[in-house]
Amino acid sequence: MRLILTNCNAIDCVNPDPKAQATVVIEDGRIMEVRDGGPPASAPGDRVIDLEGSYLLPGLWDVHIHPQHPVPAGTTVAQITADFGQNLMTGMTEAGVTAVRSGGASNWMDVAWRRAFAGPGPAGPRVFACGHFLTTTGGHFLTSGHARECDGPYGYAEAIRDQMKHDVDHIKLNLSGGIMGPRWDRHTESFLLPEEIATAFALCRQRNFPVMAHATNPEAVKMAIKLGAHSVEHAYITDEDCITDFVSSGTWYVPTLSISQLSPNLATTEHERAWAAQKQLAPDLVVRADEAAEEHRNSFQKALSAGVKMALGSDISPMRDSALLELGLWVKCGATPWQALTAATKNAAEMCGVGPELGTVETGKLADLIVVGGNPLADIENVRKLEMVLKEGRVVADHRG
Repeated sequence: MRLILTNCNAIDCVNPDPKAQATVVIEDGRIMEVRDGGPPASAPGDRVIDLEGSYLLPGLWDVHIHPQHPVPAGTTVAQITADFGQNLMTGMTEAGVTAVRSGGASNWMDVAWRRAFAGPGPAGPRVFACGHFLTTTGGHFLTSGHARECDGPYGYAEAIRDQMKHDVDHIKLNLSGGIMGPRWDRHTESFLLPEEIATAFALCRQRNFPVMAHATNPEAVKMAIKLGAHSVEHAYITDEDCITDFVSSGTWYVPTLSISQLSPNLATTEHERAWAAQKQLAPDLVVRADEAAEEHRNSFQKALSAGVKMALGSDISPMRDSALLELGLWVKCGATPWQALTAATKNAAEMCGVGPELGTVETGKLADLIVVGGNPLADIENVRKLEMVLKEGRVVADHRG
């Protein structure tokens, strides 16, 4: 049976001009045809949906997520895992996020949900899992419950091998501190000894596992790129050499603007203010975010101008808000809606190694698609006007009323 989506404006995330009055034909979970004009002759069993001029585009990605935190005292691992799955499913059905990449989760719950969502069972986004993120004793983001503390070359080697044994997709290494943390966890400081970082990257290269590198200052960013990181997360502070290294190496950059740009003092839109009010950051963390915000925006803008390969990741929860807020911040901080949208679709899929299968609306690709009620290239906030979500050609959410 074919699913035929007709009378839509198709944004394929390959060319910046929407295809007006387009028809997309889906069969066996894949896009079989993207055609101008009306639908082909229908056959018995075909399902034809008239989208009435709405905008069809690839499903959104968020390539830096964690389970929600902090977790109330006494919450069991089983409950945390269930909550994470519910959060992911809600993100797909209410925000159109059809794929995510984990930046750290306890008890390999991201691996578990990757497996659950890969089959014909519950409808959730595709998950690219890393298990725990690895940091030093006294390292970054220990209160999350997602960290594994390692010390010395063999400590890192053992932890990385254990991650691989638990079937992760990539290894997350925290090379430096962060904006959100206690006074000894600072984004201006790097944490690993040279022999620790060298061993960690060498083992990942040996076993062909991509490294997702949390690197927040120029020293950490340049070291991550030099040692072969597949992606650098955050890069709150960069210098010109960092940008040059990004471009020459082809390393991906995931800026996570939400971490520094969503404090109560910086939130400007209705949705930003609502998220900041719900988050209730501690006063000292608000100060740290505000102090880092301008430099982070500058790093983002330098990378954007230089043509650094970039994908969209938020590093915040809940999933029904994360990618949508991050998209808005990309535009607010200087990106065009087209740049933001391709970062959340085509680029994200390419970074995760599945560009030939996902991330654009093209013949032969898997039909992970969303339909929205306004043109996001005219106003990125139109991605919030979600009407339909499809995963592999299956309608998993229909909000058309």
